[in-house]
Formats: sequence, C-alpha cells, structure tokens
Amino acid sequence: MTNRLADTLSPYLRAHADNPVDWHPWGDEAFAEARRRDVPLLISIGYSTCHWCHVMARESFADEATAAQINADFVAVKIDREEHPDVDAAFMAAASAFTRSLGWPLTVFTTPAGRAFYAGTYFPPQARGGMPSFRDVLTAVSEAWTDRRGEVNESADAVADALRHAAAGDAGGMPDAPALQAAAATILQREDRVHGGFGGAPKFPMATTLRFLQHPVADGADAARRALDAMAASELRDQVDGGFFRYATQGDWTVPHYERMLIDNAQLIDVALAAGRDDVVRGIAGFLLGVLRRDQGGFAAAQDSESWIDGRRSEGGYYRADTATRASLAPPAVDGKVLTGWNGLAIGALARAGARLGEREWVDAAAAAAEHVLRVNRSSAGAIVRSSLDGVAASAVATAADIGLLADGLFSLALATGDANWATRALAVLDEPLAADPVLSAQGLAAAGDDSDGDLPSGPAARASAHLSAWLLGAGDEHRERAVALCAPLVGRALQHPLAYGTLLRVSAALAGPSRQVVAVTSRGGALADAAHAVDADVVAVVTPAQARAFADAGFALFEGKNATDGVAYDCRDFVCRLPTARPEDLASAR
Repeated sequence: MTNRLADTLSPYLRAHADNPVDWHPWGDEAFAEARRRDVPLLISIGYSTCHWCHVMARESFADEATAAQINADFVAVKIDREEHPDVDAAFMAAASAFTRSLGWPLTVFTTPAGRAFYAGTYFPPQARGGMPSFRDVLTAVSEAWTDRRGEVNESADAVADALRHAAAGDAGGMPDAPALQAAAATILQREDRVHGGFGGAPKFPMATTLRFLQHPVADGADAARRALDAMAASELRDQVDGGFFRYATQGDWTVPHYERMLIDNAQLIDVALAAGRDDVVRGIAGFLLGVLRRDQGGFAAAQDSESWIDGRRSEGGYYRADTATRASLAPPAVDGKVLTGWNGLAIGALARAGARLGEREWVDAAAAAAEHVLRVNRSSAGAIVRSSLDGVAASAVATAADIGLLADGLFSLALATGDANWATRALAVLDEPLAADPVLSAQGLAAAGDDSDGDLPSGPAARASAHLSAWLLGAGDEHRERAVALCAPLVGRALQHPLAYGTLLRVSAALAGPSRQVVAVTSRGGALADAAHAVDADVVAVVTPAQARAFADAGFALFEGKNATDGVAYDCRDFVCRLPTARPEDLASAR
C-alpha cells in the first residue's frame, strides 16, 4: 500500500510512504480521525539520518502483522523532527514523564486530543535487554485505553499539568562576570582530562558549550581547544573530507554514530576558528561545500549514517573504508531539506571564517545560501517558513530559533561582504512575527517549556544573539534591551545547569563585559585589513568608504562618520572609538 506520506516535502516521511502502516503526516486530519474512531494516536518521531529510526522502520513498520495491529488500534502519525522541531520538543517533554532514555525514534501514545499517556523510544520486535517487544507495547496500550480509560486520562492530565508548570520562566536579572565565571568553572569540573570534552559516553561535541567557554569572561579557551583537538584527531572526524559525525558512543571519541549534520559542522567551524585550528576549519568548510551544498545554493540538513555496500545496508561502512575503496562506493544519501535556521548557522560560520581566512568562495557560498533561503523558504503570504525541498517551501512555520539564527547569519554576511543590505534584511527577519505550530494550537497542546540548547541554540538564545549583533552594529539600544529581555527569565536555570545553556551564557557574557568593535575603512585591503581580521573583537568590519556610508545611511551608528578617510582603522570600546590609525600594528590582536 502507499500511505499519505508520498507527496510530503520530507525525505524522512517519503521513506515511509510504502510502509503497510496507514501513516498520517502531522496535521489536524489525524486528530479528527482518532476522535471519530475513539482510538489513541501513535506518534512516531524521527529524522532521515537516524540509524535506530531506520532499524525500527525495518523491524516493525515494514512488518505486515505489526502494521495490521497499529492500523486496527491506533491512528498512526509520522513526524520529521527536523521539519517540526517545536512539535518534537513538546512530545519529548511529555515523554520525559515516562522514560529517562530520551532520543529518537521517539514513540508517543496520546489521547485523541493529543495528550501523552505513555512514551518510549526504540522498541525491538522481540523482548530483549529489559525492553518489551513493540507489539507487546501496542497490546498493553490498547488494552489500557479500552479497559482503564480513567487511569489513562489521569496520567495524561498529570503530564499536561507538569508541562504547564515547567513552562514558567524565572524572574531575575542578568548575571555579572563573577557569576558567569562560576558557571564556566562548573562546566570545567566536568572536563575529561584524559580524552578531552565533557561528560562520559555517549559523548557529543557540545559546540554551544565550547563557544561559551571560548568567551574571554568564561576563561575556558584552553579546555575548548583540548576538546577540539581530541575530536579532530579521533574517529569522530572523517579524516578523508574533514566533516564531523554526530557523536561518539564511547568516551574516548571512538565508535561514532555516523550521521553528519549541518548544525554540528557549522557550529564547529566557529569553535575551530576561535581555537586557531585553521586546518579543521578548512576541512569542515570543504565538507559543507562539497557534500551538503545543493545546486540551488542552500545547504542540506544531513548525510546519512547508512549506505548500500554489496547489496546490504551498512551503518558506517562507507566512512570506515580507506580512501581508495571509498572512491568505488556509493556515498550515503543526503537529506536535501533546506532548513532555515540551520542554514543561518552555516551562512554565519562560512561568512566569518571566509572573511578571517581570506576564502572568498566560502563567503560567496554563504551569500548564495542566504539568497536561496530568503527567496524560497517563504509561505504564499510571504512569511518565512521552516524548510524547503528541491525549491518548494514546506508549510511548517518557522521557529524562534529559525528567525534568530538566520538573522544572525545575515549580520555576519553583511560584515564579511561589506554590504549593508544584508544587515537591513537581517533586521527585517528579526521583525518577522513568531507563529505557533497551528496543529499544536488547535489541539490546545502546550509548547515545551525547555529553553535549553539541544543540538543547536534554543529559540530565546538564538534571537537574543541576533539582537546582540544588531546592537553591536549600532542599530539601537532597543536591541540590547530585547536581548536582555530574552535572556533574563532563563538566567537562573542557565547558571544552575550551564552545560545546557551555552548560547544563552555566551550572549549574557557579551552583554556583561565591555564590547569591542573594529572598523577598517580601506578600498585596498592589504595589511590593515589583515590586522583587523586578526583581532579579538565582537565586531570586525572591513569596508570601503562607500560601504561605511551605506551602513550609516541604513541606520547602523557604528559606521557614522567613518567614510571620510580611506586607509584607516577605528578601534572602539563600547562604541567609543580611539583616534583612527593607518598603522596595522596599532590594532592589538588581544582585547
């Protein structure tokens, strides 16, 4: 049979289109059908490069008997977490009431109103290792719904109440430098001084945490460098093309989980750039441009962990092959979704690295991705949406993180190109109204209250970072105020759990400390431009006099009065600039 997934704009959903399970995509239709039949919903969430999602699909969702049981007793919904991150977050938060082993595939059973009453992750086809079989789970859930409806509703009510309570933010002010240093010290206590990085197995790059540690207030740059050096020399990095895998299953960075995500690699560009590992930066940039870049200019979401080798699916076999053997193998598939916020991360990272290392191709690639996202990832009404595939926009609404990450990437692109239009477009993106997922809203389901970083910055932190960038460019003090307003309610949680709030702490550190902006006004480039790009500053701009005037005319006060003389640089602290200098040696590299 072919279910309803074949015409969706998600490669992950399309891969399940021929399952015997009567899948519905995320939408109101599934809830209406569950109410009509008075049966629970089985909500299955995953993504296209998730190994265990593939395994459960082969073992259970492709099995005729299992599918028949699902179709008889449930309304089945398949969700791509990358297409609907807010929906994933909502059900992940609900699932935490039932299991501590959260991850994907995520399996959630809900009432016809969408309230979760049982959840888990991967379930095997036969019971093993303390896990029940998936069909036994289906039977138990169906029997509970039929015979103990009252208990099921009580469980669902309790979860909903807990989520509403968790959504409430803290009341508090912004942290000072000592508080931020204490948070960094808490993180540093978790450092693995043998293998590098933080925590045990499985071990993730934790790029948002590393970027906070690299801020001068945090004073953790050495630990971040040790982590990066360890990862770069380990199995976590593909030594053939320089891209990093998702995570390592062992604490010594061995036995990686082999999918390669745009977000991990884009963020690690910034970590490597700050650590002075230009070789690592070049390797990752080569992976982004050589593997993930799409013909139309955007960047794909990820490359799969599995590939076909000798007629069989192999997890990691392609990446474990030597260079000569790999050349004869078909590479793993790429999930071609162009996700708005993820591309924002790539745009910003490539723009910053390209400007710093003199790689014009990287800056051009960032500009092409920006043009693609701003043109294609829009609804018929012109609003920015979450994603597109093959030049066709999907219907999922953009998240707060999408808006913040795209805007921040555009600000960096403006600095890398000297084109004020990118900064103006970034402000327009920041002004986009945020919309809740309409299906969650229609069912009265609460969005998740967890505003911590996951595999990318959280929505509040991403937007705060973009407003910080706008303020540093001189777009007005209201942007600083908006950044503070986004951070302040979460500061208490961030200081208590700093490993989970790297981006918010990094933004808070930038707001707490003195800012530095360096503007080199030169039409010739050369040593003055090189010296500017080498400094440690919050903003580095190398512009011609005409470009400086264009920034000032667009409302970016940092550039006011800086177009009169060609061949000078301005070193500014908290918007107070020293006398302009034509001597590159006058620009101290350190703050």
